[in-house]
Amino acid sequence: MSSALHLIRTIIFYFTLTAWTVVWACIIIIFIGLFPFHKRHRTFIKTWAVITVNLCKVICGVRWNVSGQENIPDKPCVVMSNHQSTWETFFIQTMFSPQVQVVKQELLRVPFFGWALATTKPIAINRTDIRQSLRQIREQGIESLKRRVWVLIFPEGTRKPHGQLGKFSRGGAGLAKAAESKILPVAHNAGVYWPNTSWIKRPGTIQVVIGPSIDTTELSAAEATNKAKEWIAKSLSEMN
Repeated sequence: MSSALHLIRTIIFYFTLTAWTVVWACIIIIFIGLFPFHKRHRTFIKTWAVITVNLCKVICGVRWNVSGQENIPDKPCVVMSNHQSTWETFFIQTMFSPQVQVVKQELLRVPFFGWALATTKPIAINRTDIRQSLRQIREQGIESLKRRVWVLIFPEGTRKPHGQLGKFSRGGAGLAKAAESKILPVAHNAGVYWPNTSWIKRPGTIQVVIGPSIDTTELSAAEATNKAKEWIAKSLSEMN
């Protein structure tokens, strides 16, 4: 497929995504207060994410294959994923519900999308204040897990190109230990088809692998973080 066609399909996708997001965000802002918290994510955010990734699939040809679903525990826990693109921030919303995500504060100021996201009470951190961010992740994360809500964390903190894995923050593992929760590692190669260095989408099949959950009881936060990172790194190497 030619680069020109990739470009055209990407433009169509972004126009469609923008229209869909504006309409749905308005619906969320108006009606979300009528729903109890546990139903908000599944009704509004998951619905938006499902349609978004399927728009990308139909228009841009970005498909996915998920393996390891048998590893998902019955009890919500801390989900830790590598971060290569925006695609996984959408897709992982479709896998675990209800869910809160650790996001940067600036995201909540994005018109329509950010306003709607704010109504779901994500853990919005100031990345320039590391100590306060870690405290916030732990306190709000514990409350979420107590309410049987999944907590999604991208421990690299920012997107990395496919083939690179950044340094992992210990915030997710610290939360898991404090909440006596497990860590569920997720690896994917979304950056191949939704590259961080270009806004043009490439058709293909993203591999998403869910690993065995990590019991943090006998591990320090550093050990649990390293174990999650090692599993994700190994899984990514097997996708190449």
